Amino acid sequence: MSSVAERTPRTGADPARRRRAASVVQGVAIALGFVMLVGGFALLALQYRPYRIPTGSMSPTLEVGDTVLARTGGSVGRGDIVVFRDGDWGDATLVKRVVAVGGDTVSGDEEGRITVNGHRVSEPYLTAFATNGTAFSVTVPEGRMFLLGDFRGNSLDSRSHLDVAFGTVPVSGVKARVEAVIRPLSRAGLEPRASAFDELGGPQAHQAGPLLPAAWTSAGGAALIVAASVAGWAVSLTRRLRGRRRA
Repeated sequence: MSSVAERTPRTGADPARRRRAASVVQGVAIALGFVMLVGGFALLALQYRPYRIPTGSMSPTLEVGDTVLARTGGSVGRGDIVVFRDGDWGDATLVKRVVAVGGDTVSGDEEGRITVNGHRVSEPYLTAFATNGTAFSVTVPEGRMFLLGDFRGNSLDSRSHLDVAFGTVPVSGVKARVEAVIRPLSRAGLEPRASAFDELGGPQAHQAGPLLPAAWTSAGGAALIVAASVAGWAVSLTRRLRGRRRA
C-alpha cells in the first residue's frame, strides 16, 4: 500500500517574510540616519559658534554682515582669524588675524606690509586699497599676540593700541577661530588656511576642524531618514493598490 502525503501550499508565508524584512531594513536605515543627524549636529553645536562681522576691517576676507562659524577651544597660530575680546580694546567682540605670537618681533610700514622675526611676510589675502597705515616695531610678550585686520587702511587693531601692552592681546581672550562663512549664501564656504607665515615655523595657522565632515554627516542622516520613509510609504501604497486590484 502506498500513501501520498499532501502538502498545503503556504501562499502567504513568503510575502509576510518579505514585509518583515523590508520593515527591519527601513527601521535600521531610519535609526542610522537619526544617529548621523543628531551626532553631526551635536558636534557642530559643541565645537562651533556663529558670529556676525560688525565692520569692514577684515575685508575682503570677511565682509560687513557676514555670519561666520568659529571653532571654540584649542590654540592659535600665526595666520589664524580669531574672535576675541579684550577689555583694553572695549567691550565689543572683535575679529582680527593673528600675525605674531609670544616671542616674535613684528614690524610694519605705512603701506601695511609686515615683517616677522626678520622675514617679510607676503599676505595675498590683503585688500588692494591704499592703507596709509602706521609704522611700528614690537616684541610680543609671552602669552600674548599681535592682531591686524586684512583691510589695513580701515582697521582699529594692535597698531591703534600700541600704548597698552604694545598693542598685544592675551591669548586667553580668544573665544574661537573662524573657519567658515555661512551667510550670505553667495559667500558661504570654508575659509582657506593662511600659509603666509609657514616659513617662520610654528605655531602655524590651523587646518579646518570637523566642520565639513560633521555638516555632511548631519545632512546625510537627514537624507537617509527621508529616503527610508519615502521608500516605506511607496511600498505600502503599492501593496494597497495591488490588494484593491485583486479584490
